Amino acid sequence: MKITLLLHNAYAAGPALRGTLALAAALADRHDVELVSMLRHREVPRCAVDPRLRLVPLVDTRIGSDDMAHPLFGEPAPDVPRAEGQHHQYSRLVELRAAEFLRGTDADVLVGTRTGVNVQLARFGPRRALRIAQEPLRYDVCEAALGAELAGPYRALDALVAPEEAAAARWRARLPLPGVRVLALPPVVPAVPAPPTVPETSAPTDPASAPAGLAPAPDTGDGDGDGDGRQTIAAAGRLVPGERFDLLVEAFSAVCAKHPGWRLRIHGEGPERARLHSLIDGLGLGGRAELGGPRTPDGAEFAGASIAASASETGTSGPALVEAMRRGVPVVGTGRPPGPTELIRAGGGGVLVPCDDGRALAGALLDLAGDPAGRRAMGAAARESARRHGPGPVAERYLRLFEELRATRRSRAVRRTLGLAGHRVRTLARGHARA
Repeated sequence: MKITLLLHNAYAAGPALRGTLALAAALADRHDVELVSMLRHREVPRCAVDPRLRLVPLVDTRIGSDDMAHPLFGEPAPDVPRAEGQHHQYSRLVELRAAEFLRGTDADVLVGTRTGVNVQLARFGPRRALRIAQEPLRYDVCEAALGAELAGPYRALDALVAPEEAAAARWRARLPLPGVRVLALPPVVPAVPAPPTVPETSAPTDPASAPAGLAPAPDTGDGDGDGDGRQTIAAAGRLVPGERFDLLVEAFSAVCAKHPGWRLRIHGEGPERARLHSLIDGLGLGGRAELGGPRTPDGAEFAGASIAASASETGTSGPALVEAMRRGVPVVGTGRPPGPTELIRAGGGGVLVPCDDGRALAGALLDLAGDPAGRRAMGAAARESARRHGPGPVAERYLRLFEELRATRRSRAVRRTLGLAGHRVRTLARGHARA
């Protein structure tokens, strides 16, 4: 079986891309797997790509490339939904190349991995192939836009895959797609690229090894840490308002008041950097809270952390928390998908708090900061939960889905036809009523 995964940019970085590459490699154990990247902005991918996978870029955005000079490169893509976070990166040229590829592909299974790609898959993917869309967007966040822009093309799909069951249920309830299997399959949690970090109780305290820009934490003797100087809360993501790093910094100030040996380390870049610096200084957290450098492709910023935290209102930091869990770091987060919500609910490994609730966030961090044994137990549960969502188990679930979709193709086609007929009748009835 030939399986093609359609990616926005296989040359970028981040936990979501790493998970997709790990899924592709697991599928390649038994099948012919191809990666198609809408964009290419550098010579080689930042993330490791299994040598068994063919990587096919469609549009070269490197400076000086022929594609950059193409007259359609500067024209916006009319069919990519505005709710797509990377809408501005798509162009008429991307849509043209995607359509050309999809019309000529011989793949048996086509899997889109984000909204802008999924629309092209639904419009131009051959009917003989299974067309499956991994949908990261939450329908309730972008309901008006998604209902108007996705209802038509998504009815041509065979399956729509959400990252969590709650998200799949919203799609099923609010956007009827007759004949389309709507379900939840978890994002892949890739294997840790290096041996797990040493246990929290085994490393010696060495003030000289404190990260650059942070004053060594004093030995307070208050019993709140791990006895090794590793009293660190780590966070990662874009420094933008929706990630609510300001709320995390404020919650950390409460932790510092009771456990002064702890530090906060935030990795990422973005327009909120200066404001967060001012907030840290205004709360007197200089030397204890640090804005580190950009995120790493493999989540290495969580190595050595005692707790991973996110106050995100959008869910885009969710995959970062999953990166922490696979390293055995307990997490505190808001539970916005895509992220570790179902991992935590099913097997532990963290604490979920409501969005925009600084008191709950501070309370959860305080509880973990004061409980080394609880952190170790929760970290072990986090690693085990992440293991169950590794490349192998998730790939098996996708292969079972492919077989199910093949077996139900005829019955789903009938439901699709009846559903579309009913939709036309209702549309005509509404038109007559308005007339």
